[in-house]
Amino acid sequence: MAQNKIVVRYQDGRLLKGFTDDFFPNKDIFHITPLPPAAPKPVDVRVADLKAVFFVKDHRGHPGYKDLKDFNTPAASVGRKLKVVFKDGEVIIGTTQGYQPNRPGFFLVPADPQSNNDRCFVVATATKNVSFV
Repeated sequence: MAQNKIVVRYQDGRLLKGFTDDFFPNKDIFHITPLPPAAPKPVDVRVADLKAVFFVKDHRGHPGYKDLKDFNTPAASVGRKLKVVFKDGEVIIGTTQGYQPNRPGFFLVPADPQSNNDRCFVVATATKNVSFV
């Protein structure tokens, strides 16, 4: 199974970077193998404790880069346009093909093609507001 580069953000503010090969949106727990110098053993991650799972291009990210918060880019977007406001105040703009308010979470593809995030899984309990734009 392919290893996905991910960054998980917990609702309490913690952050963990690593790899996973068993994340599924309908499972309550998955595993992440943290980047060194953390222990090389996989760590159990409870989805209910998370804000989001970010599937990233690079674990280092783009320090200082601010993702665009609109759809003024020439790239074609697939799905419905969505604005997510998390309880901690962070805002993400993107597209989704699977948002339903009664589900525990959904995938979102950032509107900014230069974002370090390929996609993210948003945990519904960590959101303050989700709206179509």
